[in-house]
Amino acid sequence: MGNWKFPPDGGHMEKPSKIYYQTMTKKDVEERLKVNDILLIPFGSTENHGDAQPYGEDGFIVTRMCEMIAQKTGCTVAEPLWYASHPFAHLGQSGNVPIPDDLTSAMVRSIVSGYWNAGFRKQILMSSHGQEYIIPSAIQEWAKKFQVPAVIIFLDVMKIMGDALKDKAHGGPFETPFRHGDEAENSICLALFPEFVQMENCVDTKTWGFLPEGHIDKGGDIYNYPIPGQSHVGGGGVEFALYPEGVLGKPSLAKAEKAYPAIEIYMNYVVKLHNDILAKFPPGVLPEAKYMTQRSKEEIDLLLKGPDRGGRHLYTVAWPS
Repeated sequence: MGNWKFPPDGGHMEKPSKIYYQTMTKKDVEERLKVNDILLIPFGSTENHGDAQPYGEDGFIVTRMCEMIAQKTGCTVAEPLWYASHPFAHLGQSGNVPIPDDLTSAMVRSIVSGYWNAGFRKQILMSSHGQEYIIPSAIQEWAKKFQVPAVIIFLDVMKIMGDALKDKAHGGPFETPFRHGDEAENSICLALFPEFVQMENCVDTKTWGFLPEGHIDKGGDIYNYPIPGQSHVGGGGVEFALYPEGVLGKPSLAKAEKAYPAIEIYMNYVVKLHNDILAKFPPGVLPEAKYMTQRSKEEIDLLLKGPDRGGRHLYTVAWPS
């Protein structure tokens, strides 16, 4: 274990710790932007993770890691989006609350717009839920519509954790391949928020698909199979029919210490990314406008000033929907 403490002193959304944007005042934010204008935006979901793990698991995974990263770097965290787009295989599973793709995309664009207008022009969006097909698309749509200087980056948590989430047969620490709500994901939960996990209620399942192994990724696209997990329909059955328990695999095998390396890999990377962004673009500095847009210098200068300093707000350019 490295320089991170497990389990963390988490759950800061209702604490006056000045980690979350929503718990800060206008004055707090103005002071923060002078020294650090990077914002972490966690995206979770509300979905069935079985009898032992909470419905908000995906959100808690990203928020607990964001809190730890913010404590180390001094950046700001936005409170998470608790609802998400879901792949087709999740549709109809009891307990899932799926949001249509177009609505999810509009939400992402609106969130990015609001925080850009608030002064956070450097944003790192992250998700541990299977919606890696929609958030990057939304970022691209936002950039095409507004065409203003910004640094907006999406991180797929599980993909970055990579090898550290794999099963022993593929060089990782786990007994079983990485899947939704399984041994690896439950181990992450035990490492980050053990107070929400009820190990005595774990129910294991046997996973299977229609096609032989080696075609479709098992989860998180960490196995580098030809077909990413969200790039097919019909390669396997839908979860309400195959896995009404809400988990794919053996969460009963979970142990917190199995997940420490994966979590540390991810958080160390985000800290490096954060530091590299600020080294290249200190607070208040963005990529030079002429390299990102053909909007006039006058228009860009007014947008960067914002309405409270004699400029214009972002919505004079467009509405994000």
